[in-house]
Amino acid sequence: MSERDETAIPAKAPVGSTPGARLARNMMFYTVLRLLMVVALTLVIIGIGRLAGVDVPVLVAAILSVLIALPLSMILFTRLRAEINSDISAVDAGRRVKREDLRRRMDEA
Repeated sequence: MSERDETAIPAKAPVGSTPGARLARNMMFYTVLRLLMVVALTLVIIGIGRLAGVDVPVLVAAILSVLIALPLSMILFTRLRAEINSDISAVDAGRRVKREDLRRRMDEA
């Protein structure tokens, strides 16, 4: 490796602190929370149906819970969505910097 190549290698950041790692963690957490909300709402809809003496099919309850969970998750998980958006911006900025650096180095060659 030449001296120039060694200086181009960035120092490794601790695992979980990079924007990409935070984005993956937050997206996974958000997805799990939304799925749990859908399952909970499905059970609530089936339970309310049983209390009312109506047998609600699971598929119908699941479809209703997905429709209810969408706006509800937008309200309940606002902070987490904002973190995800900032992580996406950070990842995009990093990609932009790397792309510009690559273009600069290709022009020099």
